Amino acid sequence: MSKAYETLKVERKQSTLWLIINRPHRLNTFNDVLMEELADALDTAEKDQSIKCVVITGDGDRAFSAGADVTMFPKATPVKAEEFSRMGQKVLGKIEEMSKPVIAAINGFALGGGLELALACDFRIAAEHAELGSPEINLGLIPGWGGTQRLVRIVGLAKAKEMVMLGNRLKADEALRLGLVYKVVHFEKLKEEVSALAQKLCEGPPVAMKYAKHALNFGSQVPLEAGLRIEAGLMGLTFSTEDLKEGVEALFSKRKPEFKGK
Repeated sequence: MSKAYETLKVERKQSTLWLIINRPHRLNTFNDVLMEELADALDTAEKDQSIKCVVITGDGDRAFSAGADVTMFPKATPVKAEEFSRMGQKVLGKIEEMSKPVIAAINGFALGGGLELALACDFRIAAEHAELGSPEINLGLIPGWGGTQRLVRIVGLAKAKEMVMLGNRLKADEALRLGLVYKVVHFEKLKEEVSALAQKLCEGPPVAMKYAKHALNFGSQVPLEAGLRIEAGLMGLTFSTEDLKEGVEALFSKRKPEFKGK
């Protein structure tokens, strides 16, 4: 990817694409431009078969993202607010629907829409000083980018109510205990740990990785029997791949498989 963005830094490291929110002066909050540029970057990454994993993080050490830029609020009408909510839901939905794994490297505050962005990702690794929360209630708002839906699926209804209705923030270690984040590390080690996870994901079979992600994300949203049918159909499709043959041959040969995504 060689596009130049106003609000995003894009870095390519082997098969991993890093998308770095570049509004540190506003705690990496979202405005219309960032929303559009993130959508474009995700679409471009999805089409690039050489990209096997995407990492999303914020610039600096203060914030992953503190959500929507509140300086936009005084000019917003109810209609515009609903449109911005739907736009955010669609952009974050691209992460959930993406065929490639996406990691949130939470380098600081992940609040409001920033938490919602992290929730849409497949893995979340947080720096020790990070704080996660849904403080919208303190402004007279509720989450609008999927926070009331994805959060409850991860931490359960009681904790989700505490976070959304009371606006309570979680320290990184508590988020780890709740399963909201995958790992907590020193800030100085965050990039290294995320890169190691990304590399492991990149070495996996891309087609099976895509099907596993989709079976988990979408199968968990429907009744069990429907989810089982989704799982069976996607599992069956893996039998059409060269990667399955490679995986079996590698097992018998006692060597590391080299998956091609075919």
